[in-house]
Amino acid sequence: MARRKKIYEGKAKILYEGPEPGTIVQYFKDDATAFNAEKKDVIEGKGVLNNRLSEFFMAGLTAIGVPNHFLKRLNMREQLVRSCEIVPLEVIVRNYAAGSMSKRLGIEEGTQLPRPIIEYCLKDDALGDPLVSEEHIAAFGWASQQDMDDILSLALRVNDYMSGVMYAVGIRLVDFKIEVGRVYDGDFQRLIVADEISPDSCRLWDIETGRKLDKDVFRRDLGSLTDAYTEVAQRLGVMPKGATGMMKPTLIN
Repeated sequence: MARRKKIYEGKAKILYEGPEPGTIVQYFKDDATAFNAEKKDVIEGKGVLNNRLSEFFMAGLTAIGVPNHFLKRLNMREQLVRSCEIVPLEVIVRNYAAGSMSKRLGIEEGTQLPRPIIEYCLKDDALGDPLVSEEHIAAFGWASQQDMDDILSLALRVNDYMSGVMYAVGIRLVDFKIEVGRVYDGDFQRLIVADEISPDSCRLWDIETGRKLDKDVFRRDLGSLTDAYTEVAQRLGVMPKGATGMMKPTLIN
């Protein structure tokens, strides 16, 4: 399709005007970033697989009735999504201690939490996406109490779905991040899952070995990010198991 007007460019994606009002074309880049973009690289083929993996997860959410912005995949790197007003929060769901939680609270990585814990960060790269409380969110008007109730419900439903899908292919869903958008039907507002769901936004560990299959491979220099993402895609059936590497992926429609 013809390239349209660029609306926004982030660390991993570019958003363009969609072909119809109320739509956006979301383009997945090959850029990999970590530590608030202090570490950067270009990983050939990463955007292709994140596009297909996000399509897989969003379509799965649609099938079980979890509202999200995904409409259809356009090509190997682009998908058509519904335009929405992004709530300025990153919503983090943690099933096991890892990353910043382990550092903040002194909990050993891999410790199973007594229940899923939901955390919120303000979406602001200049501030390093700081952790915020529901009190901050209410006081500064980033979301209403009804919004927060709906966000919590969405996050837990995504967690139930993702945990089951990953467990079925031998992967532990340690934690993940989603973003939420507001859409309006006349005067009626509802919240939907937006942005993406991919190994860029999840921590995924092999259940048997604990091997990391997510962006921590890049963050911590643990090997090939392409191999890790390819393995996730192969286990989920997004990529044939006989294929190797993400440079020349033969992807399943």
